[in-house]
Amino acid sequence: MNETNDAFDKKAKAMFDESVDGLDAATLSKLNRSRHQALAQLQRRRQTWSRWMPATGVAAAVLVAVILLQSPMAVNEIPGLTTPTDMEILLGEDSIEMLEELEFYSWIDSADLDNDVG
Repeated sequence: MNETNDAFDKKAKAMFDESVDGLDAATLSKLNRSRHQALAQLQRRRQTWSRWMPATGVAAAVLVAVILLQSPMAVNEIPGLTTPTDMEILLGEDSIEMLEELEFYSWIDSADLDNDVG
């Protein structure tokens, strides 16, 4: 299989070389000018891109800084961070004394609700 590919490649190269050798000077000159024009255009595109790349990076960094400075996240706004409820405090290991006076704390809680309403 490789031998047939190699033979095909050699034959194709020979045919290409023959066709190039048969070109007149005017056609070769036109092809050469077109090639140089295409390379110059490619070089201009690369220069334009490389000129704007640092400015784009600076603009992106400024945008990120502005977003971060305008909306700092407060400690209370962190998702998943919650304050313990009254029952969690009461049921904790350190507060067995509070369970003994549960009625007192219930009375304080209801008194606070009455004061908030009126």
